[in-house]
Amino acid sequence: MTTMAPATTTPFAQQLRGWRTRRRLSQLDLAIAAETSQRYLSFLEQGRSQPGRIMVVRLAEVLGLSLRERNAMLLAAGYAPIFPESALDAPELDAVRHALDTILQGHLPYPAVVTRPFGVLVAANPGFELLTEGCAPELLEPPINVLRLALHPDGLGQRVENLPEWGRHVTDSLRNRAGRSPDPALDALIAELDGYLPPVEPGPGHLGFAVPLRLRSEAGELRLITTVTSFATATDITLSELHLEAFLPADQATSDHLRARFAHA
Repeated sequence: MTTMAPATTTPFAQQLRGWRTRRRLSQLDLAIAAETSQRYLSFLEQGRSQPGRIMVVRLAEVLGLSLRERNAMLLAAGYAPIFPESALDAPELDAVRHALDTILQGHLPYPAVVTRPFGVLVAANPGFELLTEGCAPELLEPPINVLRLALHPDGLGQRVENLPEWGRHVTDSLRNRAGRSPDPALDALIAELDGYLPPVEPGPGHLGFAVPLRLRSEAGELRLITTVTSFATATDITLSELHLEAFLPADQATSDHLRARFAHA
């Protein structure tokens, strides 16, 4: 059930209009996807109608909002949040932590890390030491920011052969995230990371989504590719914001070196 009110600007109306515009959806497109009418959606954006709780949840889902953003939209509409945010060491996440530890260890001898938003390290397997060798001690003090560590000239950046290309692969991914979920703190981090990168002119064969990490080591150049896994079906905010980044060898020489390194560790 919905109620009618005089047209006014409300927090919910502002959020709804802002997210719809950011997603580049017309009122009609969003109304059809949310199984409502364009007229009703227009009333919501004008503050002339108060949405029901189910409608808020439906609109947030269609707009592809994160769980944190869905809670914020519910609060803006006057409803209590429905998605919990547990501490990572909370008992209810015991099974999750065990599963993550199993995955990290199972990925050996290759590096793998679990991060929170903005690249804050949560956990890593012993293979991560490959990426921390020679890094400045201050970059390894908790909480470690994996993104800063990766591109900083006193961090991994000093060993990356293709830093301009690989670094922009990292920052472009962050820019895409910022485009979907704007955050001033994320914008500041992107600006910082961009400052560590030399200029680059992508050639005609440049593939921004498939840039390998070419890393100098005592064994010669190592080539790694990364995969990122998120917990898209999570119903807890903390879990939904975790990312598992796994590094894989891009050639046989790299695989052989990492296996030998692990065997002698």
